[in-house]
Amino acid sequence: MSYYLKVYNQVKQRNPSEPEFLQAIHEVLISLKPYLDEHPECEKLGVLERFVEPERQIIFRVPWTDDNGNVFVNRGFRVQFNSAIGPYKGGLRFHPSVNIGIMKFLAFEQVLKNSLTGQPMGGGKGGSDFDPKGRSDAEVMRFCQSYMTELCRHVGEDLDVPAGDIGVGSREIGYLYGQYKRIKNIHDTVLTGKGLTYGGSFVRKEATGYGLVYFMEEMLASKNIEVKGKRVIISGSGNVAIYAAEKVLQLGGKVVAMSDSDGYIFAPDGIDLETIKSGKELNRKRIRECFLPGTGTEYTEGCSDIWSVKCDIAFPCATENELDAEAAEKLVENGCFAVGEGANMPCTPQAIDIFLKNNVLYGPGKAANAGGVAASALEMQQNAMRIFWTFEEVDAKLRDIMKIIYRRASEAAVRYGYEGNIVLGSNIAGFVKVADAMIAQGVV
Repeated sequence: MSYYLKVYNQVKQRNPSEPEFLQAIHEVLISLKPYLDEHPECEKLGVLERFVEPERQIIFRVPWTDDNGNVFVNRGFRVQFNSAIGPYKGGLRFHPSVNIGIMKFLAFEQVLKNSLTGQPMGGGKGGSDFDPKGRSDAEVMRFCQSYMTELCRHVGEDLDVPAGDIGVGSREIGYLYGQYKRIKNIHDTVLTGKGLTYGGSFVRKEATGYGLVYFMEEMLASKNIEVKGKRVIISGSGNVAIYAAEKVLQLGGKVVAMSDSDGYIFAPDGIDLETIKSGKELNRKRIRECFLPGTGTEYTEGCSDIWSVKCDIAFPCATENELDAEAAEKLVENGCFAVGEGANMPCTPQAIDIFLKNNVLYGPGKAANAGGVAASALEMQQNAMRIFWTFEEVDAKLRDIMKIIYRRASEAAVRYGYEGNIVLGSNIAGFVKVADAMIAQGVV
């Protein structure tokens, strides 16, 4: 049995009830075969066995009270997956779907994503099954303070630097940072995504969406294609989706559809992004409330049908496994020639196979949506040097990083005989740096 399959079977045996984690491990290990064939020393040194096992998994209870004095207990997580190339780095997610398997999958992906940026960051992920939706600011504050009271034992600027993710925006980061500073009595870089008044960076909010489009721009340029004039659909309507849409519009593209978990809006002449942005960011509205009837915009219940909208470029930016084989076939039939993942693992393995077989330009999340963590690294640099870069400076650095990520992935794909397969190229390029560091540091 080949080395990578032997390791995958071990992972499957140990983690039988964690499908997302197993899916991520399987996809990566299979794509590493060309590299492993050239480097048999990896098996002798047990590199894969160590690579797929988190260094540390932390689970804790989070008690808090609502505005009526009722006591609730949620479960908190932090998975510190790999620190071979730097301190653990990865977001916090507050959502009812959060469990240890989801956290491990996200942390594992984060290891490769952070490696691809070229920045000295290991991979981690955390969060809770707490749902901030519908909760008052005071309730969210009390939850965040309780969560950080435990988490602060396990994080620090040279150990583990969390950021935001689904359900954790500027409000939550502020409450988390305030509690950390209160307990530790220090002002350090323990969290990124902070407000501009207390150590944050320009472009952090926009970074994942902007970076996604910068990556797509570079991928399209390899085929002498521009974003300008192209029809684009984007699932989701959070930060990633909104700022991907903003950058598409700045580059001359047309965003014709966006969604949330309830349904999607379709505007053949292009969506009114400012209405969506104000509705979502300022008033936390559902997307059906973010357009004006009679303006040519249509709302459809059910978010999955967004992939039936005719487009040139698709950006799945909502959640994992949202785009399946049926949706991929619809996109291909309707002429979609490029897909970039703004969410983590939003396309199923079957969907990815369909894209690759039909020569659709496909950017996997670990490469295409690395802009958020890249901007976090830039925030950490500014904090460490006690300086503050302008919006334009950070944006230019972000664009350069996304270009470098595409180039590394593309070159790795060519090097191992799979030109154009950015999935394989991203996995190998990200893995090599981590593996080399692990080997250099001995069996630890």
